[in-house]
Amino acid sequence: MRTKQHKLIFTILIIYTALIVYFLFFGVGRPGAVIGIQEYRFNLIPNIISFSFPTISDLKYFPRGFFELGNFAGFIPFGILIPRLYRCNFFRFISLFFLSILIIETVQMLTFLGSFDINDIIVNSLGAAVGFCAYKIGFRFKSIRKKLVVTVMSVVILSIGVIGFSELLNKSFTKIEGPIIALNELDSNRNVPMDKNLQSFEIEHEKIEPKINLYGSESYDSEVFTYIFGGKDIVLSLNYGIPDNSSDYDGMVVISVDGEEMSISPMSKEYRGPSSSESPMDKVNELTITIKGNVKLWDVTFKEMKYWWD
Repeated sequence: MRTKQHKLIFTILIIYTALIVYFLFFGVGRPGAVIGIQEYRFNLIPNIISFSFPTISDLKYFPRGFFELGNFAGFIPFGILIPRLYRCNFFRFISLFFLSILIIETVQMLTFLGSFDINDIIVNSLGAAVGFCAYKIGFRFKSIRKKLVVTVMSVVILSIGVIGFSELLNKSFTKIEGPIIALNELDSNRNVPMDKNLQSFEIEHEKIEPKINLYGSESYDSEVFTYIFGGKDIVLSLNYGIPDNSSDYDGMVVISVDGEEMSISPMSKEYRGPSSSESPMDKVNELTITIKGNVKLWDVTFKEMKYWWD
């Protein structure tokens, strides 16, 4: 009886392993995607575990939204089936499993049928670990029905715990956008005034009505506005263009961070806006906006990127 059960579990394991290997190497159009790829793709630096509870958006874009969750759930059965066949402690099981996935990821990369991603290896191993722990909890009972029920319940509870902990880590170590702040609310280290009169103007016959602030070089060839952020991570947003009533349609906007030019937007009679941009910037100490010619900047704002617990 035990031998038949052993053979059945072994057969199930072989079939399931074949399905997983097929998906890893030939699923989701991998062979066709190889065409044109001539370099190895890999990620050796682990990041925050990037799977979470499914959302309405995930349902909308199924199966793409469930890819990371599938990387976790798809390997749970290995943690149940393998210990049923071979007696092993957790350390030995997870070490051998980790090594196996390491080899598979390497083969994927070398054959261009995928990439080597340490994050995938960690997520796969977490799934197998949940399966192993659920097996150890469930199969303490003598009744087959109790074994199955408790194992399934353990898988669900442990999975919720792992995914919930992952989401907590993601929120704790991922910066989020703060409220929108007008750039002129910061103190400038140069006594250069911006336009106080937020008069409307037209660009390419489109009426522009600034609501927050307005910058320009006025009668000068260029004007420089410098702001101190003290090492903050920000997202800078601005609108710019050359008004129709300008005498000269040549101009330029240059954004510099700590003396290094990050963005240059030249304008001319052929292309003078209106335009807008949104630029993420890390560890900004000094932000400088240089306006050359008759370019106008309006509604210039920023959002600070920070952790939720800041």
